[in-house]
Amino acid sequence: MLQFIRKEVHAHLTERRIRRTRLVTKDGHCNIEFGNVAYHSHFAYLMDFWTTFVEIRWRFVILSFVAAFTGSWFVFGLLWYFIAKSNGDLEEKNVHDGHLKCIESINGLTSAFLYSLETQTTIGYGGRALTGHCAETVALLVVQSLMGAIINCFMCGLILAKISLPKNRAKTVTFSDTAVICMKNESLCLQIRVANLRKTLLIGSHVYGKLLKTSVTLEGEPIILDQVNVDFLVDAGKDNLFFVCPLTLYHVIDSSSPFSKMTADTVQQQDIELVVFLEGMAESTSSSCQVRTSYIPCEIQWGYCFLPIISRTKGGKYRVDFSNFSKTIPVPTPHCPSCYRNDLNKDIGLHQRGQQGIDNPGFEVVTMENLVENMQM
Repeated sequence: MLQFIRKEVHAHLTERRIRRTRLVTKDGHCNIEFGNVAYHSHFAYLMDFWTTFVEIRWRFVILSFVAAFTGSWFVFGLLWYFIAKSNGDLEEKNVHDGHLKCIESINGLTSAFLYSLETQTTIGYGGRALTGHCAETVALLVVQSLMGAIINCFMCGLILAKISLPKNRAKTVTFSDTAVICMKNESLCLQIRVANLRKTLLIGSHVYGKLLKTSVTLEGEPIILDQVNVDFLVDAGKDNLFFVCPLTLYHVIDSSSPFSKMTADTVQQQDIELVVFLEGMAESTSSSCQVRTSYIPCEIQWGYCFLPIISRTKGGKYRVDFSNFSKTIPVPTPHCPSCYRNDLNKDIGLHQRGQQGIDNPGFEVVTMENLVENMQM
């Protein structure tokens, strides 16, 4: 029992350390903070108050919703109470003296608050009402009705905008837990998987990557978070992806690739982070969205390939087995990009990590069980 607890604590601390060291988390959030921001810059958030409200957390949106309505009811309730009190409507001696009231059935602060609530929400129970003898009550009724309409429009628009944020659509797009480096089309490639969990497409999808690392210029100046472009492709190109089923994206590791100097033994020692972006337009809402994830060296497997997940059943349907989405198997892979490019060392440069894998049979009528069995033979 003690050993199990020690193992869980170690795994938790390792996960926290990994989360702190990466710029982009696996779910796409940026791990960055801004320090020593000028005080006057904070007012820029108030000037762009709509974006500020849309981006705040739901707990603060709900708090703002409750505070906006209850606050306006209370403030206008005080104004109704002040008008009634200044007109003498609250004095009992004026009840039977033929006194002309401004508001009927207002006898205290609580009843004034209830009248304010009934006015702004247009409930109108009928017990409390204006008499029309005071001009200030008519003006205040118009002002409160307009303010209530403005608050309703703002809050309804805010909640609708929060619900329809493009990042919510991005939550149904997922990447594989790890990236792999293996052979593809006679080239050494880095591969990742991405899947759209909804049946609606992402129109005009395209994918690209950035390799983040610390570099030093020729003048000796260190550059933290230096960004290097990483081009990803699928067999049909890199733009306007037909994103109806999970895709395997690959980056060819050639002489111009930032991975060209790495080997199977040194990739785990690199201080790098691969950030992958997928952008597209939701078919149902026509809103653009971006999905992000990242891979650090411990999440890059050299000498492995993904298990196949797409098969065709005997009933004629295409089936996606997500249980194999992030699973990998070892395959023969060159120890380094230069080993494969060197024809003399091509045969001896294979970094054997396991048994020979097979290609996905694609659209052949075969079940997923047969695919897995064939890859394990």
